[in-house]
Amino acid sequence: MKKLVAVLLAGAMCFSLAACGSGTADETVTSDAEVAVEETTDETEAAEDETAAADTEEAADTAAAGEVTTATEGVLTMGTNAAFPPYEYYEGDAIVGIDAEVAQAIAEKLGLTLEIVDMDFGSIITAVQTGKVDVGIAGMTVEPDRLENVDFTDSYATGVQVVIVPEGSEIASVDDLEGKLIGVQESTTGWQYCTEDYGDENVIPYPNGATAVQALMDGKVDCVVIDQQPALSFVEANEGLTILDTEYAVEDYAIAVSKDNTGLKDAINTALNELIEDGTVQGILDKYISAE
Repeated sequence: MKKLVAVLLAGAMCFSLAACGSGTADETVTSDAEVAVEETTDETEAAEDETAAADTEEAADTAAAGEVTTATEGVLTMGTNAAFPPYEYYEGDAIVGIDAEVAQAIAEKLGLTLEIVDMDFGSIITAVQTGKVDVGIAGMTVEPDRLENVDFTDSYATGVQVVIVPEGSEIASVDDLEGKLIGVQESTTGWQYCTEDYGDENVIPYPNGATAVQALMDGKVDCVVIDQQPALSFVEANEGLTILDTEYAVEDYAIAVSKDNTGLKDAINTALNELIEDGTVQGILDKYISAE
């Protein structure tokens, strides 16, 4: 009987020890599992944080770029009429000038490559509208008719319309233009102003300023109304011409952008204003325009 009791006690003790051992193992396994879960959760949260940070950075970059979209990825395509010195003209095979350099500076700010397309001045607005080019930069004035078709950036330069006449002309001021034949560049504000002031019958449009000046030299018109800086270049290059002292009109030049591409317009405005503030634009103007 004692043996049986002893056996039973021994069995009970073994069972008890086994039960205690089992409890300790379970607790250890549970603890390890909890640690593993916690580590996995921490890694997941860290990965999510990194992803969120990357998304935030990408969003910031997109915002900084103004959600820029262009006709050709990575390229800012500029439409111009390269017969308007010193704003745009040919030097060999390259188009150079104030507008070309301002556009290049803007393109660099936006991380884009600049491509310049030469076309008739009257085609630029349509080219911007249809997406053939991203921007129109051609000594272009902001005026109501153009604003119906495209948007404009902030101004980067001031233009003055002046009158070119032959030396010794009886035209001494703007007041003497009544009844005279006036040569202008077609589709420009000079053309618009002169037509409104003196009638279609007294205004003859030409494809570009150089052609209008040649018509003046040939005696086909009595004067030419055009922007001051091109006028200075034309007079310097053609003996016997002079510019009247009185101004015909004062205007602001800006960059034409499609009404459907506000992201590009906003990005250009940001870049342009930075270039104005740091003196880059003024430096470009000073390079081509002598202080008077």
